[in-house]
Parts: sequence; structure tokens; C-alpha cells
Amino acid sequence: MIKNTFFFAINICYYISIYYICCLLNNLLVSNLFKINQIMNKAELINAIAEGAGLSKVDAKKALDATVKAVSGALVAGDKVSLIGFGTFSVAERSARQGINPKTKKPIKIAAKKVAKFKAGAELSAAVN
Repeated sequence: MIKNTFFFAINICYYISIYYICCLLNNLLVSNLFKINQIMNKAELINAIAEGAGLSKVDAKKALDATVKAVSGALVAGDKVSLIGFGTFSVAERSARQGINPKTKKPIKIAAKKVAKFKAGAELSAAVN
């Protein structure tokens, strides 16, 4: 009786592990084949930088943070940041305009503001197409 229960428990564990492995493989295959909801987050970008540049993850994080800080600082100062082949970061001004509240359908005034813009460079555009 104990021997049969033991083998039954092993079989259940085996089938559960096979099920989870199949689910994981299915998720990987579906997301890679159809590019479903693939968004690179900061941690994945840091890993890619570390691997591509041969840096540690700590150094890659420092490099990414310094890059973001430098680009942000330049945009706050009103400058453009142009990375040849990649693209150009700039600041654009949006004027005040009249809008419509979608819930009430009443007109509202949308204030003027500055927004950050990115225009892809020729090499990046060609690589994406």
C-alpha cells in the first residue's frame, strides 16, 4: 500500500512538472513567434548593455543612469541631443487648445506645455523595417 502511494505521488509530481514545462515553453514560443507584448524594461536593458559591452551589471546600470541623466539635463536646458544613426531627442512646445471631455462631451481648455520628442535616425529606421 505504501509502495503504491509512493509511486502514485511520484507520477503526479512528474505530470505536474511536465505540465509546467509545457506551459513555459508555450509562453516562450508564442511570445517569440508572434511578438506579443514584448516590452524591454530597465533591468533587461541593463542586462543587454552589460552583455554587449562586456561590463558588469552594476557598471551598465551606472552607464545607463548617467546617459539618461545627461539627455534629460540637455532637454531641460532646451538643447537637442543627436545620436547619429540612432536618433534625435528634442523639446517641442504644444500651444493651448480647445478639447472635449469624452465623458461629458463639454469643451475644455487644454493648457500649453512642453513635451519631449524623439525622431528615429536613418539607420534605426532602416533596421526596424
